[in-house]
Formats: sequence, C-alpha cells, structure tokens
Amino acid sequence: MKKLEIKSSSFNYLEHAFKEWLDILGYSSMSVYNLPHLVREFFHYLEQHGKTHITQLQTKDYQNYFHHISSRANQRRGGGLSNNYLNKHIQAIEKLIEFLNHKGTQNIPALSLRQLKLNQREITYLTTEEIHQLYQAVDQGIAESQTLKYQALYARDKAMLTVYYSCGLRKNEGVHLELNDINLDTRILHVRKGKNYKERLVPLSKTSSKHLQDYIYDHRPVLLKEKTESRLFIGYSGKPMQGQALYRRFKLLLLTVENPTLQQKEIGLHSLRHSIATHLLQAGMALQKIQRFLGHSSLESTQVYTHLMEEVAST
Repeated sequence: MKKLEIKSSSFNYLEHAFKEWLDILGYSSMSVYNLPHLVREFFHYLEQHGKTHITQLQTKDYQNYFHHISSRANQRRGGGLSNNYLNKHIQAIEKLIEFLNHKGTQNIPALSLRQLKLNQREITYLTTEEIHQLYQAVDQGIAESQTLKYQALYARDKAMLTVYYSCGLRKNEGVHLELNDINLDTRILHVRKGKNYKERLVPLSKTSSKHLQDYIYDHRPVLLKEKTESRLFIGYSGKPMQGQALYRRFKLLLLTVENPTLQQKEIGLHSLRHSIATHLLQAGMALQKIQRFLGHSSLESTQVYTHLMEEVAST
C-alpha cells in the first residue's frame, strides 16, 4: 500500500496532513503509521477512476472501492481478504472523513459502509492448573539455567505469560509494549496500541508486577544490544521480538510441560487471553468488568465466554 504511486498533489497533501493530524491528536504510533497507508490505497483507487481531488468524492465511490478490495486475493494465504482486514479499510476511511470534516472540507458524502461481522472461531483455553504448570516450567528453567542469558530468556517467558495471561493482552498489544507503558509504582499497564486504535489501562496484581519488575531490572539488560531500546520483549539477538518469535517461544515452553493433554491443544498466545477471560468469569467477575479488562468494544464480544461456560457445564 505504501508503495502505491499517487500523482495528485492534492491527495499527497491530504495523506501527509492526515498523518500529522493523527499524530497531533495523540493516536498510537501504529495508528499514525497504518491509517495513512490504508487511505493512500483509497486515493490510489480514486485516481485510477479519474478522480484527483477529494471534492469529486461520491457515495458510490465507497461501495465501488469496497467491492474492489473485497474481490482482491490474499497474496499471503490465498483466498479472499479477511473480514478483519476489510474492516481496517473501513475504519481508515471513517477516520479520514472525520479529519476532512474537522478541517472544514465541504460536501463530503457520509460513509455508506458498515463493518463486517467477524466469524466466530472455536475458543480453546487452558485450565488454571495448566497455567500453573507453565509458570512452574519457567521457574524450573530459571533454576536449571547455566548462564545469565538463559536465565533471562526464561524470565522473559514469565513476563510473556504475565502480559498475555494475567493482563489479557492481544498478541500485537504485547509485541508493541514499551517500558514507559508499565508503571510498577501504581501497578498499571497502559495499552497504547490496542485493536481498532483504542487505548486502555490494565491493573497489575502484586504478583504480576513482581514478575515484570524482575524481568525488566534483572534480566532484560542481559539481552539488550542497544541500551536505548524501549520495547519490553527483547530477543536472543538483542533486538525487539515480533509476534511470530513470541509465538515460537510459547510453543517451546509448552513442550517443557509434561502434560500430553496440554500439548495436544491447538493453542497460541491468544489462548492465554481466552483463558484469563474464562477464569475471571468462573470466579464470578461481572461481564462488564471483563469487557473493560479485555478492551472489547461491545459486550457481545465478551458474551462468547458465557456461551463457552454453558457448553462446558452441559458436557
């Protein structure tokens, strides 16, 4: 998307002004980076259909553009683009219209697109005993490590479990966590780069705070290559870890637990988020509080866990 050529000076100006507007309003760096690229693709489409200025925009252009991207093939996985990805395009155009209205652009047609309903996948979660076994495996790894670096890797695993299970973060939310997002004094974790560009505050328990403190102060420096690096999760090479690297580490940790049932489950980092949501519901926490904790936009997204509990109870 970012490599698409836009010849119109008007569209180029709007893209850069839109990016600056997002930055000034305090949107996350991920939003400031991604949204203008999605808008650029929309501008490129308009140019391909003979429009070079935003005042030429018509309601039918929204529908035609959506049909265009909906029929496009997914180059990485085959098939069509996911509803989640298509929704990101809609969100970007929504935010563009908000920007245009804010700067006083006249006669911009209202967006006629609605976000698509996401397909519900089967939810797999870990039991509280299986979570306990993962933490035990980490402690054993730290105790048996012969070098400081391997101790640091296992301490990072404990921080990973804390972020994705105890704090219930999504994969990318954890990937983009930085040190200044974690206030150990107030025991608050600030999710700045949440889904749909939303932020939230997550409380840390004393135990979670201790796990993160141990990793940040005692073990993370062992892994660091550049002292100025701000990302929480640092890889073996000293560089920030991406989602795939964290996923692989999680799968390796699963192999160290002598529990065949656990190892046969189709789970990833998001399963830890499902697990804490299920365990909080089992413990009697109100659904609305779980919704805020997870950062769900609607209560409907959280209610899937009540259905899960009903299914478990009926078996």
